[in-house]
Amino acid sequence: MLSADNRRYPQLLDQLPSQPKTWLITGAAGFIGSNLLEHLLKLNQHVIALDNFATGHQSNLDEVRSLVSTEQWTRLQSIEGDIRNPEDCARACEGVDYVLHQAALGSVPRSLNDPITTNAANITGFLNMLVAARDAGVKSFTYAASSSTYGDHPALPKVEEKIGKPLSPYAVTKHVNELYAEVFARSYGFKAIGLRYFNVFGKRQDPNGAYAAVIPKWTAAMVRGEDVFINGDGETSRDFCFIENAVQANLLAATAEDSARNEVYNVAVGDRTTLNDLFAALKSALAENGVVYDKAPVYRDFRPGDVRHSQADIGKASSRLGYNPEFRIVEGIAKAMPWYLKH
Repeated sequence: MLSADNRRYPQLLDQLPSQPKTWLITGAAGFIGSNLLEHLLKLNQHVIALDNFATGHQSNLDEVRSLVSTEQWTRLQSIEGDIRNPEDCARACEGVDYVLHQAALGSVPRSLNDPITTNAANITGFLNMLVAARDAGVKSFTYAASSSTYGDHPALPKVEEKIGKPLSPYAVTKHVNELYAEVFARSYGFKAIGLRYFNVFGKRQDPNGAYAAVIPKWTAAMVRGEDVFINGDGETSRDFCFIENAVQANLLAATAEDSARNEVYNVAVGDRTTLNDLFAALKSALAENGVVYDKAPVYRDFRPGDVRHSQADIGKASSRLGYNPEFRIVEGIAKAMPWYLKH
């Protein structure tokens, strides 16, 4: 049974269908963006989807279309555009109630290889979106922040008010997002909410490419009978967060009281899983789906810019937003595995 404070999300899911609003999702063809899109359309909301398809995929939008009704799909307006272009941002924000800004270039290794492109998308693009949303008078602006902002701060669990020095260009960009949001609040009375995601995983997360996240990448390798590579000794740990939890946090943040705005919140489960334990959990989930993987993992050097341990304190999100993660890692993997196997 949820506590009174954490009844907000079930109540919100009850309310939204009878009170349709207009939502803008940037990066809607991406992993998190397409899951937000699916949920909002199923709640009979009007959605504007902005994406340049640099890392998003048309196939994600096609899959969402197959999962919603024809009538729900007609509530979507798609804009192929780039957040680095101020005109695209302004056009997308017209008539919008809530902005869910997910568009960014993720990945620590990508930012180390190409910091200029990462900066252009994550800082210039973010600023363009802030200006467009401010000028359009949107009701709320919720943006994807990152646990990478904690940098080299050693304390566990991670508490929003205590961060260290960034360990990658990507981490710098996500910290700058928070600084810009804070300055816009102070200078223009524009109040945003940043969600510091911790290792989100789930369906429609791309298993391919150099910058694929660990869970889909390992799962794909296991299904194909290929080697699984672990950076370091396998005792590096992360707070893995199932996509449904991240969707909940976004909807709660977008509709939060003004007193909860101009803040950042951890979005995670509040637990730690080592890479060795993750390997075992994926192997077990595959076995339950009839796929036997009998290889041992291959260990190699630690990856530059990576944090050794990460775990979130989710008390602030719980008390201020009503956030109550429904899925821990094993439950999330079990729910995601049929999708991974199919795709």
